[in-house]
Amino acid sequence: MEEDHYQVLGLQSGREGSKLSVAEIRKAYRARALVCHPDKRPDDPNAAALFQKIQTAYELLTDETARKAFDEFVRLRDERLNREHQRASDVSSKRRKMMDELNEREKAFDARKQKEENDKAEEDRAAKKLREEIARIRAKHAQKSFGFAQSFAEATKKETKADSAQSMDKENMVKATWNSLDGCGDYSAERLRAIFERFGTVEDVVIRRKSIKKKGSAIIVMASKAEAVNFWAILGSSLLDAEFFCLV
Repeated sequence: MEEDHYQVLGLQSGREGSKLSVAEIRKAYRARALVCHPDKRPDDPNAAALFQKIQTAYELLTDETARKAFDEFVRLRDERLNREHQRASDVSSKRRKMMDELNEREKAFDARKQKEENDKAEEDRAAKKLREEIARIRAKHAQKSFGFAQSFAEATKKETKADSAQSMDKENMVKATWNSLDGCGDYSAERLRAIFERFGTVEDVVIRRKSIKKKGSAIIVMASKAEAVNFWAILGSSLLDAEFFCLV
């Protein structure tokens, strides 16, 4: 027998359940999940299974297509149960009637039996449709969980690589600033590259100027940290000519 997903969330089932809004279903789910979460019931061996039922019920009842399939299944099931209850009551009452009504009762029973078989077949089809919808929702939920975990791992990996590369690049950089009006002239990327290649391999030169203060600046990227350190070590030595001392 299929689980009554409304009752799993503590809601009314049947016709009343089909009238509930998504907001009411979500509110009931949060209340049940808070009470029945396995972390809240560490000594209950069935806590995980119950929580899974609650999760499945919520996923199904908030999916429009799956909920319609479930409501149709509940309607057919309730109609069958009502007929069975009514039939039991009818049989008890008819036993007190006269024997001449027996044939009529048998004919009515045969007719009802045929209808019940037809209704049961329709109910089975509805139950199959419901199981397919539950499987679809579970598969979608599993795919989302896997995709989120994979994206998070990739993003973390990229961020770690970027931080590492940025840290490494800064160790290889030398910043130079100069006053364009101090008589030393201006510095182009080619001129700076020629100066700094005395200390090692220059991978890149990025010129930055601030016109308001009449100052120029540049970032020189050396091939390695050792070459950048070498520059600072011999900054004041005789290896530097007057042109380079215009750098501040």
